[in-house]
Amino acid sequence: MYDRMFFTPVALSVGAGHKRMIASLADMHEFLTEFPPSRRRLSYGAAVKACEAAREGEISTEAARDALITFAATTGVLWPANHPVISVKPVARGYGGFAA
Repeated sequence: MYDRMFFTPVALSVGAGHKRMIASLADMHEFLTEFPPSRRRLSYGAAVKACEAAREGEISTEAARDALITFAATTGVLWPANHPVISVKPVARGYGGFAA
């Protein structure tokens, strides 16, 4: 079975300003499997069922993506569209970067 890609990836917040892009059903399945059980809501079950149904070809990939977005929004892990990613990697002085 081949992996089915989303038309538009979904950006999720995975802690401390880190963003994770979910671009396929395999990514969605992995994310849902790793999601902490203590933070799961009713929408989690719906997202899992949608992912499984899309992998079996019973529903469209975009319907599964919509279920993921609903789950992410209800749990507060949906990455805001207007939130930029900022990352600074400190380097040693003398190499044109910031002091560590």
